[in-house]
Amino acid sequence: MADRIKKCLGIFLCAMLFGTTACAKGEPQELYALSAVLMDADTGRILYEKNGSEQRPMASTTKIMTLLVTLENADLEGTVEVSDYAASMPDVQLNIRKGEKYRLRDLCYSLMLESHNDTAVAIAEHVGGSVEGFASMMNQKARDLGCTHTYFITPNGLDASDDKGIHSTTAEDLARIMRCCMKNEDFLTITREPSWTFSDLDETRSFTVNNKNAFLNMMEGALTGKTGFTNGAGYCYVGALERGEKRLIAVVLACGWPNHKTWKWADTMKLMNYGLDDFHMQTIGEDAVDLGTIQVSDGQTASVEAAADVKSRRMLLQDGDTFRMDIKKPETLTAPVEAGEIVGTVLYYMNDEIIDLFPVYAQNSSPSINFAWCFEQVVKRWITVL
Repeated sequence: MADRIKKCLGIFLCAMLFGTTACAKGEPQELYALSAVLMDADTGRILYEKNGSEQRPMASTTKIMTLLVTLENADLEGTVEVSDYAASMPDVQLNIRKGEKYRLRDLCYSLMLESHNDTAVAIAEHVGGSVEGFASMMNQKARDLGCTHTYFITPNGLDASDDKGIHSTTAEDLARIMRCCMKNEDFLTITREPSWTFSDLDETRSFTVNNKNAFLNMMEGALTGKTGFTNGAGYCYVGALERGEKRLIAVVLACGWPNHKTWKWADTMKLMNYGLDDFHMQTIGEDAVDLGTIQVSDGQTASVEAAADVKSRRMLLQDGDTFRMDIKKPETLTAPVEAGEIVGTVLYYMNDEIIDLFPVYAQNSSPSINFAWCFEQVVKRWITVL
């Protein structure tokens, strides 16, 4: 009952704060954020961007990568011992103390529900051996996800710089990271938990952390997210929503400074409602594709059959979006050609941008003409004449 009341109050607060935002249609106008992105979480397609590739500090939205790397590389039942450095982190803090020991799973809730900076460092030192080692793991994961304009220095998102750059990302890259996070069930479980109570392993101190992500109670289908603020980054947010077949990710960076804490919610709702109101699910690439044959020169067969495992896909489209398919295959191949050999490509385009590709391959072989084959053909013809 308390959760229902909390949700209703959240929705009422949004209506009071943001008026007709939820009813707005058309591309988001007059966003407060200096950088913003709306992404289709299923395909990774950017549906809207405002300075989406501009690199900026991202504050505690960093912690979605901190949790992701932890979940992929550590046992949540492991024991974390707090270092003096971890305990020295500035607010926001859980106020853990040097020498105390905690279960990693419990610290993950502290990290995400209340965004504790000391917890983030304790986790990083446990998983990566040091903050620097953990940052290296974060940067490698970012590269693996195709985040080419992201650089992590800290696990908590505090403003930082070194000889390689500043702790920063882009709205597009942060959306890519969240897209990966959404596929991890432990990530969703932790970030959606309303509250979590735990103790240190000696049971001398106990804590209750409460989920500070107000967006979870602002829109139907709100799935996960993380806030952030530093003097350098301003207010930031990355969040995800799932409603029906639509799965959306919204990112806002540099979305105001004090006293404008609510601007990130106004922008996030504008972005989400744009995705909900202006896009519809449609199947593309469902027509059968006949690739025919390809001629073979100097081959034991005159041609080979061409094939491709093309697949239809469901994706969010707007009225006016245009889809086309382009088949690229040669008119002639030179023997030898092996069955399964890639000989071309089927490309899917949306609004003249490539969104998918499938290899075209030869279904059968055509070896090169050689003496043995020629001799065999002569013998066959000679036998036929006789």
